[in-house]
Amino acid sequence: GILQCGSRRESLEKQLICPICLEMFSKPVVILPCQHNLCRKCANDVFQAANPYWQSRGSVISGGRFRCPSCRHEVLLDRHGVYGLQRNLLVENIIDIYKQECSSRPLKKGEHPMCKEHEDERINIYCVTCEVPTCSMCKVFGAHKDCEVAPLQNVFQGQKTELNNCISMLVAGNDRIQTIITQLEDSCQRTQENGEAARQELCARFDALAALLEEKKSELLQRISREQGDKTSFIQGLICQYKEQLEKSRRLLETAIQAMEETGGAAFLMRTGRAMAMLCLPRIVEASKGGRLEKIEQGYENMDTFSISLEHLTEAVHALDFDLAEEDEEYFDGEEEEVEQ
Repeated sequence: GILQCGSRRESLEKQLICPICLEMFSKPVVILPCQHNLCRKCANDVFQAANPYWQSRGSVISGGRFRCPSCRHEVLLDRHGVYGLQRNLLVENIIDIYKQECSSRPLKKGEHPMCKEHEDERINIYCVTCEVPTCSMCKVFGAHKDCEVAPLQNVFQGQKTELNNCISMLVAGNDRIQTIITQLEDSCQRTQENGEAARQELCARFDALAALLEEKKSELLQRISREQGDKTSFIQGLICQYKEQLEKSRRLLETAIQAMEETGGAAFLMRTGRAMAMLCLPRIVEASKGGRLEKIEQGYENMDTFSISLEHLTEAVHALDFDLAEEDEEYFDGEEEEVEQ
């Protein structure tokens, strides 16, 4: 029964310990939005460490924030600071009752640390030289008689205060690190979004440039096609004229050859007659002039006039790059210096 009672008492004490000062909650006790409890003084220390520029300007006090040391939940405070948090009266009443019971209960020998050298002496002083707790007998007659000592409670309170300050500094440092992490995550997200927007804008510009090049290409191809059509039509017209002239010459040639096959003069003249001779000779003379038809100039079939040089455009495309303004360079230099710091 004694062991069970001691175990319940230790369990209750653990529930009444402040996570900042590691002492039993002191009045008043504030309850955070996450339902965890803190001493008001400890909460104020954490708040002050997390908000070093928080101050009162006349009657107006700006709000702030800090994180719960137990669950890291962010606590937002109004202009009243920690005094705007709700007090946990139930916990305060439990602590009062617990302290009354502890004060009324007689202190047992085994509940206070005893000196190993002097079994009947309690450890009630602190050896500053050796940095260990000891008893009065050790200071008077024992190993610490030449050492500097101090009251145990004073050293205890001093170290507890120092530890409390360290905890506050750690909590504040964690809050600042968490703030930096949040800012970096936001910057990463914005960088991804801005990169995607820049990628889309670049694609749109290149697509517009490609469309313009395609339109210009189509226009130049149409000009080549028109010139090609005009020249081929003219040449085909000349070919038709020369073919007609050639066909006429062939028919006259056949007629003349048939006339030449007659061996007798009388038969030749009777077959062809004077009219035949008068009719054929002018046509033969005209056919012999077929080479005087219209001709094309040398190199008429060339299309060299439609050659185009794209070297300057190629160089311009190779020279394409992003514009980096001087302001952007200064911004990036400042970013690098800040990161190094």
